[in-house]
Amino acid sequence: MIEIIFLVEDDPEGGYVAKAMGESIFTQADSIEELREMVKDAVRCHYDDEATRPKIIRLHIVHDEVIAS
Repeated sequence: MIEIIFLVEDDPEGGYVAKAMGESIFTQADSIEELREMVKDAVRCHYDDEATRPKIIRLHIVHDEVIAS
């Protein structure tokens, strides 16, 4: 695997949650900067072998916004 994509959303309790698409990897943090580090750590833990670890980690950040009509 060359690339892994995380879906990042606002956590209802504050901060952010990130879920890997197609993998069982999940993490959360209070800020986007902290989340980046947590995602890197989660990927390193999930893929013990560096040879099989994805080289690219993408964060797809989604913010819900309510628009009144």
